[in-house]
Amino acid sequence: MNTGLAILLIILALLAGLAGGFYLARKYMIKHFEENPPIDEQMIRTMMMSMGQKPSERKINQMVNQMKVQSKNKK
Repeated sequence: MNTGLAILLIILALLAGLAGGFYLARKYMIKHFEENPPIDEQMIRTMMMSMGQKPSERKINQMVNQMKVQSKNKK
């Protein structure tokens, strides 16, 4: 009976560790992407030039602000 209880406790500890690790990693990645968005001004500028548009600072800032608002609305 002691062996069965020990195995059960090991399995429960493993599951709790996996759940806790997943939760902490998810929180860390969400915080990281909020502070360091994957698309920056240079990428937007390059994308607009490849589409044949002349990127002005006003358009780029407008797109960056829209992305920030959109990410805040998802929460």
